[in-house]
Amino acid sequence: MQLNVINARAIALVAQDPDRWPLAGDQLYVDLDLSEENLPPGTQLAIGSAVIEVTAQPHTGCQKFVARFGLDAMKFVNSPLGRQLHLRGINARVVLPGLIRTGDPVRKI
Repeated sequence: MQLNVINARAIALVAQDPDRWPLAGDQLYVDLDLSEENLPPGTQLAIGSAVIEVTAQPHTGCQKFVARFGLDAMKFVNSPLGRQLHLRGINARVVLPGLIRTGDPVRKI
């Protein structure tokens, strides 16, 4: 695990205010279906000039997430459906380092 990636719509719902998004602690915020079905471990994503790969390690949050967004938010993202959809996000590793800029498209390789 080198990167934490979260769905921008999921964090928008949990954080409410865009200024609070960084409190989630993720490095990448994407508008992409992060579900297991769409992005199983091993899936590679090209973003800007970088390539990352989804890892199998689950991203379930921590006490900091609870402290910042509340227990109900943690229960929501870790509900059975929330885990299936990876609402708390996914872990990834860097395959090819590169430059990623806000607004860069994300595409599956």
